[in-house]
Amino acid sequence: MLINNMVYNLNQNLRTLEKLQYQKATGKKFRVPSDNPIGASKSLKFHTDISKLEQYKRNAEDAMSWMTDTEAALGEIGEVLKRAYELSIDVANGTKKAPEDLQKVKEEIDQLREHLIQIGNTTYAGRHIFSGYKTDKPLLNEDGSYNIELREDEIFEYNVGISEMVKVNTLGGKVFGKIGLDDNVKPIFNGEPDYASNINEKEMPYLIAVFDALSEELNSGTDPEVIQESIERLQNCHEQILTVRAEVGAKMNRLEMTEKKIDIQIENVNELLSLNEDVDMAEISMHIAMAENVYISSLMTGAKIIQPTLVQFLT
Repeated sequence: MLINNMVYNLNQNLRTLEKLQYQKATGKKFRVPSDNPIGASKSLKFHTDISKLEQYKRNAEDAMSWMTDTEAALGEIGEVLKRAYELSIDVANGTKKAPEDLQKVKEEIDQLREHLIQIGNTTYAGRHIFSGYKTDKPLLNEDGSYNIELREDEIFEYNVGISEMVKVNTLGGKVFGKIGLDDNVKPIFNGEPDYASNINEKEMPYLIAVFDALSEELNSGTDPEVIQESIERLQNCHEQILTVRAEVGAKMNRLEMTEKKIDIQIENVNELLSLNEDVDMAEISMHIAMAENVYISSLMTGAKIIQPTLVQFLT
């Protein structure tokens, strides 16, 4: 009985020492839930919270990248409109231009129009940014007409927090607008451009129609009134682009603040997780030294209980 008790207690002391050494080696207070059921449950919850926050951060970063490309595309459209405005002002300044000069201006206007179509079909990670839910299809055809039907509610949202959503995409209709066509499929500029309604396939964007009308006028002549109307339309388009850029910029600023908030939340949860499961190295080293002394004392006591020879037992 003495020997069995001694061996049992010796093994208990050895297990205690081994457990403390494992904690020091891994830096963790427990390795299986049975070591500390409550602590293990808290750790699981903290790890779940961290995973959710990291996913929210990835969503915010993806949304920010999407909006960055959108803002860049809008900025590029603004530069195109600015250049077209400068050319129109130069034509309308009262100095009669030679036909070859007007032809050069027309060629540049046509190139700016083609560039607008390319910007309208801008992609992010293989997805068209102005095409609503139909991100696999370009917004505009080669002739400048709309390639897809587009509803005004085709806005997708990213989850960047608990019950916190952010609208990511910008619809092409809000950027390029819509205009009516006559029987000869020519743009009708009566009234304001439509930036808010649904878009049907083959409809003409207002922004492209403005460039078409300006190009046609440069090709046929330079009526000052028509050129002045084109200048006013370009100004209206530029104001609309600035409005959309302001909306995108506001959402980007919100996302930046959201990312900072998520970083702080991740840091706080990591701190709580560390307090819950990380060991204090100074404290664990002290406990190991005490456990070693207990184990050595157990061995010394056991050596006295278990006599190594029969002669010492008899004596």
